[in-house]
Amino acid sequence: MGGSKLGPKGFQAAGIACGIKTAEGAKDLALIYSEVPARVAGLFTKNRVKAAPILYTRKTVRGGVCRALIVNSGNANACTGKKGLMDVEAMAKLTADVLHIPYQQVLVSSTGVIGQPLPMEKILRGIPSLATKLSPYGFQDAAEAIMTTDTHPKLIAERMATGEGEITILGMAKGAGMIRPQLATMLAFILTDAQLETEILSALLREGVRCTFNRITVDGDTSTNDMILLMANGKGSSTPLYPGDERFHTFKATLFRVMDQLARAIVRDGEGRTKVVEITVRGARNSKEAEKLAFRVAQSPLVKAAFFGQDPNWGRIMAAMGTAEVPFDPQKVDIYFDGDLVVENGVRAKDSSTDKIKEVLKREEFRVIIDLHQGISQASVLTTDLSYDYVRINASYHT
Repeated sequence: MGGSKLGPKGFQAAGIACGIKTAEGAKDLALIYSEVPARVAGLFTKNRVKAAPILYTRKTVRGGVCRALIVNSGNANACTGKKGLMDVEAMAKLTADVLHIPYQQVLVSSTGVIGQPLPMEKILRGIPSLATKLSPYGFQDAAEAIMTTDTHPKLIAERMATGEGEITILGMAKGAGMIRPQLATMLAFILTDAQLETEILSALLREGVRCTFNRITVDGDTSTNDMILLMANGKGSSTPLYPGDERFHTFKATLFRVMDQLARAIVRDGEGRTKVVEITVRGARNSKEAEKLAFRVAQSPLVKAAFFGQDPNWGRIMAAMGTAEVPFDPQKVDIYFDGDLVVENGVRAKDSSTDKIKEVLKREEFRVIIDLHQGISQASVLTTDLSYDYVRINASYHT
């Protein structure tokens, strides 16, 4: 999608190729700009090894206001020492200069290969050119410019009616590998022309991430550069949204729907994936235990390999659960594959058909439900299979 018809009022974007990536013409530099100061909230990687743009932008976001975001792909600017921090600041200052805004209101993000210095000559040459291409029609180009091993750009927009007109929420993301909870490995930038206070924006982001981006996994790894930003410039409404307001509840539901679609798009674009599988653990004593069990199954290499091989090896699911350090009674466990009972009371179900299970496993997307029969809580996690192509991609991708 691209264009002002779906983009939030007052936001512009652009994406160009400045030569960071080796592929000729591959876009690798993106810019998002708000015509007026926007409220901003952010969440960042929990990896102890944090890239320079994470350290810089995390401090900037604490101010609660931004005007622009400059993003490069092809180089993570991680493990680059003081030089990396100096390069981030140089990117922010040049962006501010060409846009005539305070550099303290410029956010910076990077993604790509770890441990190499940024090619600053190319980036500094590219930023002025990038700024001239800013347009309400530039979101597609920007989404392409933040990709690394992604096979396609991830861009979602939705609109909601209010008494004052329409509010738009647009989100873009990148991510295909090193995907796990605690933000997953990704960049995600969500823009809206709604008017919200910074504290409310932060609370919405935390709650939304908890049930979307923090419920996906591809390979169980977390990168140095994970970042999700939520910006609101207020151009679509003259009055702010507050909890208790009917408009707020509609906005919240729409925002979470955009976040969920982006999270699912990341999993569907998982490196080498041939399957997308939703693991649901229900009947748990509490949601924390349900989530822990679901992630243990979703991240098990043996389970994921079985999904790829279309092997109805439910024993691997039981074995993975048993290592999650969550108390449950194996003799009460039921397991369903897309509604078909496979395991009943911890053993193979009497009417379970291997051929029928194999038919389920041939599907591109299916659901595994694990019922503990211990309580009323549940949690779901979206995962992929583990394929030959995943190994091939990551054996040749230099990090």
